[in-house]
Amino acid sequence: MEIDLVVRNATVVTVDDARPRARTLAVHHGRVFALDADGVRGRTEIDAQGAALVPGFGDAHNHMAWFGASLDEVDLSGLDDLSGLYDRVAERAATLDAEAFVVGAGYDDTAIGGHPHRRELDRAAGGRPVLLKHRSGHVTTVNSPVLDRIGVLAGTAVVPEGGVVVRDDAGDPTGTLEEQAQNLASALLVPYAGADLVRAIGNASAVYAAQGLTHVTECGIGGGWVGRSPRELAAYQEARDSGALTVRVQLMPVADALHPVAGHANDPDGIGLDLGIRTGFGDDRLRIGPMKIFTDGSLVARTAAMHDAFCDRHSHGYLQDDPELLRSRILGAHAAGWRVAAHAIGDRAIDLALDAFAEMQRTHPRPDTRPRIEHAAVTSPQQVARMAELGVTPVPQMRFLHEIGDTMAAAVGPERAAGLYRHASFLRAGLRVPGSSDRPVADGAPLLGMRSMVLRRSASGAVIGPGERVDAATALRAYTLDAAWVAGEDHERGSLTPGKCADFVLLGDDVTAVAPDRIGDVDVVATFVGGNCVHGAEQLGIDQEG
Repeated sequence: MEIDLVVRNATVVTVDDARPRARTLAVHHGRVFALDADGVRGRTEIDAQGAALVPGFGDAHNHMAWFGASLDEVDLSGLDDLSGLYDRVAERAATLDAEAFVVGAGYDDTAIGGHPHRRELDRAAGGRPVLLKHRSGHVTTVNSPVLDRIGVLAGTAVVPEGGVVVRDDAGDPTGTLEEQAQNLASALLVPYAGADLVRAIGNASAVYAAQGLTHVTECGIGGGWVGRSPRELAAYQEARDSGALTVRVQLMPVADALHPVAGHANDPDGIGLDLGIRTGFGDDRLRIGPMKIFTDGSLVARTAAMHDAFCDRHSHGYLQDDPELLRSRILGAHAAGWRVAAHAIGDRAIDLALDAFAEMQRTHPRPDTRPRIEHAAVTSPQQVARMAELGVTPVPQMRFLHEIGDTMAAAVGPERAAGLYRHASFLRAGLRVPGSSDRPVADGAPLLGMRSMVLRRSASGAVIGPGERVDAATALRAYTLDAAWVAGEDHERGSLTPGKCADFVLLGDDVTAVAPDRIGDVDVVATFVGGNCVHGAEQLGIDQEG
């Protein structure tokens, strides 16, 4: 029998408990046809020469368009002082017209000695408007021309609930805008042009495929400070139609994009998109996922809503809006048939989300809704138990522990640091923990995320929460089957099981067998989506169409 593709002589790690290992993978019509099948030949045959073959990696929480756009912006990551930031702004400004925006991304105030100041940005940019995004995405710093345009300098700006315009001791605005106040400045740039979004999505897709990603969840489109355009879904469709989008994507509209939708008197009240479109609309390439609602801010920016104050700042953070409004949005989305994902980092915000999840199931019971808490950074043992009781899935980002773990530990202090971004505790409670990155807040390479799950080591070498470590096989499952499960698509992908999508990655070594330090250095040889090679075809000597 001849089928589309056969990969032979591989170390196949299936992530399927019914059949954990194999040597041969057969693919037909985009699906896994068989494992170790005798008498099967492929129109295309690959000798893996012993390479490891694993299910395609998923990222349950990333920002694809944001990341893709950042590739064209001034890169402010990796700096260790403010002078370097001002130099990069000046270099870019020198290439631009007098009225053009200087847009940069990825600066870390804890690494460079504070946030940039608007007057220094005025000097560096030669009077051009400047907008710089903090690595967390929860803070933006702008210069005087921008503050003038949005009415801050004249005192006419209306600061949204859940936002702060930072001022110095004399009451003078510094240029830093926190949380919802960022919308004042981003409104000068959004909506992004559709063609620019398509290019950003395509650029991100190429990076993802090279890192073994075959499916990602885009956590926030259509509105709010994280959205790029009210027509963002159309940009993803165009990227798919043009071939620029090579990975599967699930899209989360933000709560700001939802509104009451008229219907029959017998239909449930609630909020949604026009025509009643909700979670599940689409296909296995591009699908609408949960509604996302921001309940609080960022741990690294000290804007997360905490029960106890940050150790290095006299602040408890704050919620993104009035608690009753946040609750009503969650209940309204659920009533209209949406799955719900609540961004909640601080323990006070997590309590708000859990209370709302409990109420929504009590008032509008619906089976298998898989509600999510994005990040779930600071959790008590009682909250972990309640999440398990309510069937709420935490979506933490373990790569944070390496990249920003030291500043997060300083924020909460040694007593709370051991429980930051839990993993093993969630598993012991019976919860599933999908792999995710929050890219571009952190490096989104899945192998780096797996290494952080196993080591939990910060950039300084400190181990944060050693009792929360997991083994490499668990880390691999997080980025494959559990990432598919939280998306409600584990019946379609996430393991190399006959009948599922033929999404897989050829690796230079078996990540479940190498030393933990080496996991992040394993080569991604090739990536396949639906049996088609989207990365590494030339190296394998096969046609791009697989």
